[in-house]
Amino acid sequence: MTPGDNRKSLQVFRSALASQGALTRREPGENIVAVRSKLRGRKGPDGGGMNDSGGLNDSGGMNDTGDLKDSGEMNDAEPALVSLAEIREAARLLAPVAVRTPLIPVPGMAPGLLVKPESLQPTGSFKLRGAYTAIKANEAAARQHGVVAHSSGNHGHAVAYAAALLGVHAVVVVPSTAPRVKTSAIESYGAELVTVAPTLQARLAATEELVTRHGYVLIPPFDDRKVIAGQGTIGLEIAADCPQADLVIVPVSGGGLISGIAAAVRALCPAAAVVGVEPELAADARESFYRGERVAWPPADVQRTIADALRVELLGALPFAHIRELVTDIVTVTEDEMLTAVRRLAGQARLVAEPGGAAAVAAWLFRSAELPTATTPVAVLSGGNIDPKLLAEILAAD
Repeated sequence: MTPGDNRKSLQVFRSALASQGALTRREPGENIVAVRSKLRGRKGPDGGGMNDSGGLNDSGGMNDTGDLKDSGEMNDAEPALVSLAEIREAARLLAPVAVRTPLIPVPGMAPGLLVKPESLQPTGSFKLRGAYTAIKANEAAARQHGVVAHSSGNHGHAVAYAAALLGVHAVVVVPSTAPRVKTSAIESYGAELVTVAPTLQARLAATEELVTRHGYVLIPPFDDRKVIAGQGTIGLEIAADCPQADLVIVPVSGGGLISGIAAAVRALCPAAAVVGVEPELAADARESFYRGERVAWPPADVQRTIADALRVELLGALPFAHIRELVTDIVTVTEDEMLTAVRRLAGQARLVAEPGGAAAVAAWLFRSAELPTATTPVAVLSGGNIDPKLLAEILAAD
């Protein structure tokens, strides 16, 4: 990947944020339930519409062997989905670095919820998988030029850690609202920290300037094939450890995590449903899913949620392609529901979760009526990088 490629990628994403054609902006007060009803039967960009279960109809999907169908080509309209082979290659790269997290049963969360605690990774979240895979795939250029990433916190932490392992200089752009527990971790690995306004536009602009000025290799947080492949190794492990899993619940931010997991799970366990979860206060992915096009939420809106890891205004284009084809539904949870899930995980499973990391468990606890029926559900605990003071306050509120 060249600096020119990096700049082009950033410019495309920034253009999408400002575009009124490639994506939609939410109208104040517009009811998402009404939007979903209105969009049933509406034709999407590929000629598909929305089916009775709220999913998008299209001609793609799985073949008879459970493999993802794609032509291997990529264009602006229909990016090729990340393949099982790419995810398996990522697993090979990650073997000496990432923890193969177990599936842990949580007592009292009937009927037998299994939790995949990515909080047990060395950096406290799933982000290590994608960050290390992307840097390792561009190792020669990364060693020569250094790397840059923008992040709400966890991706930056993972990039800093992975870069330190590989002897690569790293620069991380974070919003001013990033929790100190995350920014301190970034700096502890020797990465350079750049703080900007708490908007995706500001992060993208600063990153683009750094790429232009220094030639750094860009390590995107979610809209990248290598990153998605790395996150997809979670799905490989779920399929291997629990092939009977019939529901996998995943927090959604920029979409890289659910994209990779869905690509692996739907290929290896075709009957399983994959459902995303967002905070009600930052539900751009859910709205995008129902509209059939990416919807950008105002930065001030997504900043309201306590789930700092899920404060992204717009899904990536490549993640959205995966979500449209492979994800069954996206549901939302409230702030209180996420905090309750944090308490339940600490008390019943002895697992530390940040609010966004607990979103999938919150959905199982409080949104079961909106989820597909399942006998072997799995919830991904995506991260546990929570400020100790906030954790103490959450636990004391029980």
